[in-house]
Amino acid sequence: MTWLYQNTPVETLPEECIGFVYLITNNLSGRKYIGKKLAKFSKTTYKTVKQKNGIKKKKKIRTKIDSDWREYYGSSENLTADVNTLGTDNFTREILYYCTSKAQCSYIEAREQFDRKVLESTDYYNGHISVRVHGSHIINKI
Repeated sequence: MTWLYQNTPVETLPEECIGFVYLITNNLSGRKYIGKKLAKFSKTTYKTVKQKNGIKKKKKIRTKIDSDWREYYGSSENLTADVNTLGTDNFTREILYYCTSKAQCSYIEAREQFDRKVLESTDYYNGHISVRVHGSHIINKI
């Protein structure tokens, strides 16, 4: 099952997209999950280079690699168990917001979770809300 954004299948993410906030719905029970997913991960590798003076030195190389967002079904153990039992065809994955920073992703995910009161009912798979965002990363950027 592919991701949807405004009822349109998503093949690739926008260039400026760092991550997204999503909603996964169990089509059989109606139970939902709100989460966030980063589009790329940082990968650090080391390369040994020989300097002009003959000394060998390890050089850090940082690159970005695509995350597993295309196959991702959330981090909730209960949701994962249901996906494995019921099959991916019984779930709808929707992108609610594209985000241009990690802070924006974290903030919007928490805002959606609080607005929908995910911890106050069994209608959601979410078992906890964990967020740490600095206001300067959000003000005038949403």
